[in-house]
Amino acid sequence: MKDSETRSADIAARALDAHRRWRGKIQSLPKCPVHGIDDFALWYTPGVAAVARAVAETPDEAWTLTGRGDRVAIVSDGSRVLGLGDIGAEAAMPVMEGKALLFKYLGGVDATALCIDAEDPGKIVDFVRTITPSFGAVNLEDIATPKCFRVLEALQGTLPIPVWHDDQQGTAAVALAGLLSALDVVGKSLGEVRIALIGIGAANTAVYRLLKAAGADPDLMRVCDSKGLLHANRGDIAGDRNRLREKWAICNETNKDRLPGGISEALDGADVCIAFSRPGPGVIPPDAVSGMAADAILFACANPTPEIWPEVAQAAGARIVATGRSDFPNQVNNALVFPGLFRGILDVRAERITDGTALAAAHALVGRARALGLDGMALLPRLDDMESAAAVAAAAADSAQAEGIARIRRKPEQVWDDTIARIAAVRAVTAAMFGNGDSVTGDAP
Repeated sequence: MKDSETRSADIAARALDAHRRWRGKIQSLPKCPVHGIDDFALWYTPGVAAVARAVAETPDEAWTLTGRGDRVAIVSDGSRVLGLGDIGAEAAMPVMEGKALLFKYLGGVDATALCIDAEDPGKIVDFVRTITPSFGAVNLEDIATPKCFRVLEALQGTLPIPVWHDDQQGTAAVALAGLLSALDVVGKSLGEVRIALIGIGAANTAVYRLLKAAGADPDLMRVCDSKGLLHANRGDIAGDRNRLREKWAICNETNKDRLPGGISEALDGADVCIAFSRPGPGVIPPDAVSGMAADAILFACANPTPEIWPEVAQAAGARIVATGRSDFPNQVNNALVFPGLFRGILDVRAERITDGTALAAAHALVGRARALGLDGMALLPRLDDMESAAAVAAAAADSAQAEGIARIRRKPEQVWDDTIARIAAVRAVTAAMFGNGDSVTGDAP
C-alpha cells in the first residue's frame, strides 16, 4: 500500500511539472499542403468563396468540403470531474484537453475541448445545439448526475449528429469488456454470477443497463450508493423518484428481498464487484472482499485513487483486480473505447450512438484481448494498441450500418485499415516533432 501511495504522489508531482512546462496538450496544425503564399488562393480567398457557396446550396457538402466530419466537441461544465467533484469549468480544462489528446493519439480523431460556465441543464443543451454545425459528433464529459441524464436525453435523437456521454456509455462498454474477459479467465457465466455495483452515479447506472442488455440477471445484482443498498423500501429515493428515476428503477429491479446494509452486505457472496464510487483507498474494506465468492473479480475504478489498493484486495482474497489507472495491471478505462468508437461512427456518419454500438465495441475489445492472450493480469489490451482501436472502429461502424443509422456505407475492413493509417500518421508526426525518447518534462518551445 505504501508503494501505491508513493507512486501516486510521484505521478502527481511529475504531471504538474509537465503541464507547467508544456502549457497544455493540444495544438492546431494544417492538414492541407501549403507550399507557398499562392496556395492561400485555394485554401482561403478568393477560392474558398466557391466552397462556401457549395455548402450553402447543399448543406451535406460540409461533410466532404470541410473537416466537420472528423471533429468532435468535448463539452463539460466541470460539475463532476474525475473523483474531484464540482471544480468548475476552468479546472476541468486540463482533463478535457487530455481527452482531446486521447481522441487524437489513440483514434486519429480531432477533438475540441469546450468547458462552459453553465450549470443549468437547459443552458448546456442550448449550447450544444448552437455548435452542432461545426462538429460531426458530441462527447459530453464530467457532468454531475442526475443532470447528465437529462442533458443526454434532451440531445440524443434531436440533433443531426450523435451525442455520447462517455462517463456513462464509454465506461459501461469498457467495464463490460473487462468483465467478460475476467469471467473467461475464472470460468464463470455472465448470466449466472452475483454482481455487486458500488456507487450508482453516471458510470454504474450505465454499467447496470449495459450488463442487463448483455445478459446479466438483475435478480442476482446488489447495488449500493452512499447510503446503503438500493431496494424498493428506500424512502429517500422513492420521495424523489421523478428526479432520480434511473435510481428508482434499479431499486425496483434488484434486491427483491430488500436486504438492508451497505458495502459489506452487497459483497457478501458476490462473484463480481464493480465500483465506480468515490476515491479511496479505504472505501471498500478488506473484510468485505474476504466475504466474496471464490475466484472473486473486483473492479475498483474510482479516479484518481481506487476504492481499495489492488494489493490489499488481492491479499483479502480477490483473484482478479482491475482499476482505472495505467500504473496498475488491468486498466479498465473508457479510453479503450471512445477513440475507436468515434472513429467508426464518424466514418459512416452515424446519426446517433446506441447501446448496440456500445455492446459491439465491448465484444470487439474482448476479441482483441483473446487474440493477445487473456490472463488475470491482462484482461484488456493496452491503451496504445492500434489494432484495438481499429477493431472497435470497425465494430461501431458495422453496428451503425446494421441498425440503419449510418448515412453512408463502408466495409468494416475499410474502416479498420483507415483507422490504422490515421493513428499511425498521428504517431509519426508526434515522433517527428518530439522524438521517441525525449522526456515529457523537457524544455518546451
